[in-house]
Amino acid sequence: MPHRSGFVNILGSPNVGKSTLMNALTGIKLSIITSKVQTTRHRIMGIVNGEDFQIIYTDTPGIFRPSYKLQEQMVKSAYSALGDADIILLVTDIYESPDPSREIIRKLGKIEKPVLLLINKTDLDSQGAVNRLTTAWSGILPGAEIIPVSALKGYNLEKLLDRIISLLPESPPYYPKDEITDKSERFFVSEIVREKILINYRKEVPYSVEVEIVSFKESDEIIRISGIIYVMRDSQKGIIIGKQGLAIKKTGTMARMDLEDFFGKKVFIELQVKVKKDWRNDPRMLRQFGYI
Repeated sequence: MPHRSGFVNILGSPNVGKSTLMNALTGIKLSIITSKVQTTRHRIMGIVNGEDFQIIYTDTPGIFRPSYKLQEQMVKSAYSALGDADIILLVTDIYESPDPSREIIRKLGKIEKPVLLLINKTDLDSQGAVNRLTTAWSGILPGAEIIPVSALKGYNLEKLLDRIISLLPESPPYYPKDEITDKSERFFVSEIVREKILINYRKEVPYSVEVEIVSFKESDEIIRISGIIYVMRDSQKGIIIGKQGLAIKKTGTMARMDLEDFFGKKVFIELQVKVKKDWRNDPRMLRQFGYI
């Protein structure tokens, strides 16, 4: 039996469930998930291996109208996934109205690659409503194959996997079969800390934050980590730290618990907060954080 390998890139609007789908398809939490939009900022790769196949999934930032340079780079990163994909998973959900004027729809209409349009969160609506969405999307993207799914409940994911494998080109594996991602341990630490900030803080504060891991030292018994939380204003620094340091202590504790599950050993993490004014529009800082 020939071996199949390929790149399967996941695109869509913010909050339609791309990261939940990514984690469900890979079987491991590689993408952080919160109820807030723009949670995913980077392209994140997850590799799934079988005896005769290798699927390289890529989660991407949501596609929306950007307001500052960080968002511009996020959207640019998402659109770049159209060029290097063998298969495209366009994710929508039961709440998103089919809209033929969207730029992603126009771009998909011009490429000759398999497109699987996934209507996510079908567990939250009736079959009749899902059927109506399927009909509407069929008229907008007639070349796409539409599959209703629930990433959270696992509905139709086996069918999706079988279809992806059937569409993969014949190829040897691109990565060693024991690899699961292209990202470093430091990257996942920074993402887990940022996830806790998104959960614990409100309004603009989480969107003004970037996390940099400056030290990661692992021994047989423990991993010692130090990181910097960057904010844009002094007032945000005070909010992140909280009264008597309670807010940042809570964030660190929640992150440590997830990190110990992720790495399977004891973790000590130390976080400090620094102000970098308007870093979201600073090309030098965006380059430092890996967005450019």
